[in-house]
Amino acid sequence: MPFVNIKTPEAALSAAQKAEIGHAVTELLVGYFSEAARPHTMVLIEEVPDGGYYRADAVFTIPEAYRAGEPGQKL
Repeated sequence: MPFVNIKTPEAALSAAQKAEIGHAVTELLVGYFSEAARPHTMVLIEEVPDGGYYRADAVFTIPEAYRAGEPGQKL
C-alpha cells in the first residue's frame, strides 16, 4: 500500500487545498504503481501547530498572511 505523509504548518492549507493535494498525490502514485494501487493509496496530511517545529534553529510560527482561509472567509 503506497503511503505518503505530508506535514504542513497548522492553518496553512484550506480543506479544499488538502483535498486537491490528496487527489494529486494519489494520481502521481497511480502513475508509478498502476491503477491497482488507487484503492490502497493513503495520503495523510498532518498539521503541525505553531511552535511545534523549528526552522533555522528557531521556533517557526506561520505568518498570518500565509494562513489559508476557507472560501469567502476574510483573514
